[in-house]
Amino acid sequence: MNAGAPEQPSRIAALYDIHGNLPALEAVLSDIEQARVDRIVVGGDVVMGPMPRETLARLLDLAVPVHFIQGNCDREVASHMAGVETGTLPERFRSVVSWVAAELGHEHGQRLSAWPLTLRLDVREFGHVLFCHATPRDDTEVFTRDTPEDRLLPVFEGIGAALAVCGHTHMQFDRNIGDVRVVNAGSVGMPFGLPGAHWLLLGPDVELRHTAYDLSEAADRVVNTEYPQANNFAEHNVLHPPSEEEMLAAFSRVELKS
Repeated sequence: MNAGAPEQPSRIAALYDIHGNLPALEAVLSDIEQARVDRIVVGGDVVMGPMPRETLARLLDLAVPVHFIQGNCDREVASHMAGVETGTLPERFRSVVSWVAAELGHEHGQRLSAWPLTLRLDVREFGHVLFCHATPRDDTEVFTRDTPEDRLLPVFEGIGAALAVCGHTHMQFDRNIGDVRVVNAGSVGMPFGLPGAHWLLLGPDVELRHTAYDLSEAADRVVNTEYPQANNFAEHNVLHPPSEEEMLAAFSRVELKS
């Protein structure tokens, strides 16, 4: 984090699941500049995508203080760079992890490994806010706006925060789980539902934000990379992402059961 940050920020931008989509990030950062935030929280899954090195460099070069937390994809890339194969990724993603790892230098691998799994900040108007990638206890657990509350109470009760911010499922929501308000920031780089970039602005209220950008130009930039799944990313993550209905049905088969 850069020096000079206010002790208790009043406006925070939460950017989750950028997935190496630099054009989407650039558009969101333009909106953030207008919003005059005190700091930015980057909620994981930063580099697993077509422009990993450039995306990370852009975030590290920001003048506003930035906090990073680790997502499951960042963890997989960092493990690969350390020579450790977790065996948890499906075969179709292994070439992607290898390519992303090769794009990043040793210093970046160390940086990814050092990112914490969760972050707590005291935010004016909200008090204690917990930022996590998927859930407070795990970076891969799946839940959505439709997951029954009784399954989620054991996950969120006792976290010591009135507000929790998460991502991982790439769909925004704002719901209560017991006494905790839980907000999903959505995905900057790989949204499900409305094309564009989705993010969160905290302060003075909770705002689920959407930033439109030139999708055709972004798709061209993606296709012109050496990313192993560039065409698929351009078509299905930039131009025509899957609908929320499709993804809610898919996630219902793997969401938290207890």
